[in-house]
Amino acid sequence: MLDLGLTGKVAIVTGGSVGLGRAAAMRLAREGARVSICARRKEVLERTAAEIRQGGGDVLAIPADVTRPEDIENVVKATTDRFGGIDILLNNAGTSSAAAFMDVDDRAWQTDIELKLMAAIRFCRLTIPVMQRRGGGVIVNVTTIGGKAPAPRAVPTAVTRAAGINLTKGLANEYAGAGIRVNTICLGLVKSEQWERRAKNGDVEAVYREAAKRVPLGRMGEAEEFGDLVAFLVSARAGFITGTSINFDGGMGAVV
Repeated sequence: MLDLGLTGKVAIVTGGSVGLGRAAAMRLAREGARVSICARRKEVLERTAAEIRQGGGDVLAIPADVTRPEDIENVVKATTDRFGGIDILLNNAGTSSAAAFMDVDDRAWQTDIELKLMAAIRFCRLTIPVMQRRGGGVIVNVTTIGGKAPAPRAVPTAVTRAAGINLTKGLANEYAGAGIRVNTICLGLVKSEQWERRAKNGDVEAVYREAAKRVPLGRMGEAEEFGDLVAFLVSARAGFITGTSINFDGGMGAVV
């Protein structure tokens, strides 16, 4: 068995109540990490926390809207108060928002920037000093393959995700000397609650089958596979990987 060396590490997972965030939080907890999860819906958040505890994991569930700076401050403070520090940050919170350029007004742009870019910036700004005091840490920013090669009618998400990729490289270069690694996972089509909401008459599998036609591997990614990738990237086994973007897309991306 591959020991990832995560026992006792402290992780914050944003958007940790469902989908990819939930899968990552559960995998980290199984590896022995102490996990702080945040999301807006308290009841869904508590349900995921209960599952993690049932599996023997140590978890702190904090209701939060990551577009609110005060909520982010509360997540970081509550985590450090409970666990004594932070070793891992997964900036996962976000939704898909894609439309034609002329159909996106200032409010939609600003909302997307706050949710996907500024939330990551604020979490990094608060957690990096904590990581520095502990001698290092790992940050993973979740972006998309559209941040590298945008399709038509893909704003504002393609733009904010491109900024997230740029942020990743900049932070990796700036804080490598402090023992802080920073990488980004660029998502393609991965099964999640967002896709399930598109299902007509509750036929989720039909939605997945149709979307899978766009993926060279012929299927959508699984949330658990995402969780596996996160666990590896934040582990000691990935200690020489930083400043890198990894396409999690089944070969769908136009660029490497």
